[in-house]
Amino acid sequence: METDEGSRRVLPFQLQFDKPLASQVKMAEWNPEKDLLAMVTEDSKVVLHRFNWQRLWTISPGKCITSLCWRPDGKVVVLGLEDGTVSLHDVEQNGKLLRSLKSHAAAVVCLNWEEDAQVNRDTSGNPLAFEDRTTRFFPPAPRVPRMPRLVPGETGLTEDGQDSFEELSNSSKQCFNILCSGDKDGFLCFSVFGVFPIGNVNIHECDIPTTTKDRNIVGRLLNASIRKVVLSKDLCHLMVACSGELVEDIVESRGGQMVGDSMHGFHCLVLDTSIFQKSENELHQVAQQASNIEDLLHVIRTSLSVMNKQWADAMNIFHEKFDLLSNLINDHGGIFQSISFFLVLWVKWV
Repeated sequence: METDEGSRRVLPFQLQFDKPLASQVKMAEWNPEKDLLAMVTEDSKVVLHRFNWQRLWTISPGKCITSLCWRPDGKVVVLGLEDGTVSLHDVEQNGKLLRSLKSHAAAVVCLNWEEDAQVNRDTSGNPLAFEDRTTRFFPPAPRVPRMPRLVPGETGLTEDGQDSFEELSNSSKQCFNILCSGDKDGFLCFSVFGVFPIGNVNIHECDIPTTTKDRNIVGRLLNASIRKVVLSKDLCHLMVACSGELVEDIVESRGGQMVGDSMHGFHCLVLDTSIFQKSENELHQVAQQASNIEDLLHVIRTSLSVMNKQWADAMNIFHEKFDLLSNLINDHGGIFQSISFFLVLWVKWV
């Protein structure tokens, strides 16, 4: 009896909430900083809940969602789509789209967003603060105009006029972070702060040294698909879990003979990404400047779209009004009779 009572008191897991949803959940991720749970349903909707199961908002990107992750500070949720797009959504503004990047040609099946946990220090041991020098060269972007005759938010533009990069929480005040995305065709893409692409890797082109029994193998992957990617806390290593066929390029046996073989199944690769940490300050500065340029171009493109829309509306109104006038003149004897009528009136009043 005592044993049974003790086992009842110690429960490794306890059910807190159980609530049915309208559609089956295919993936879910806890927010790293807040009491939030993001879930993706089978009908490609993103649902955000609190721990007490209170629903905050629901969005539908209109495309099949294949991966999901959070920014380290928990303010942005990232979606990987089937068409190779990576989209960033603001959690505090009901899932509003902040930035969309077409980084891949295939479905984005895994995402990982990691920030540098190490704080750079000077010779005295004091933490080094990043110096944002973009204000010396780039003026602040003007307010983004809204499309006429539409309610705010209908065009996807920001309602308060702030650009999307500012809504990504001012990267100059963030810890250096990198978003890594992988697709089903074996391509990895890296972007600083999730907005500035800095490179990509094709795992099919990587030389993979390994040892099987008495042989040292240097092989390559064929028909590989990435399953999971994880950056280390110091951004110096990248773990890649993938499936495919490992084919030997060079095989040296202990007897000096050259043999060939292949291995099917799952493989775990560790890539050296220490260049991210070594070039952290340079990447931070370039990402900041490039993002400011992108913001200015975004304002220009949006302004031209608004101007084009307003010009088209004005020309439509012009043609509608003057087509009626032209028909009216033709119905009453032509333009020469109208001119004579106006001349007579003018002479009479003079």
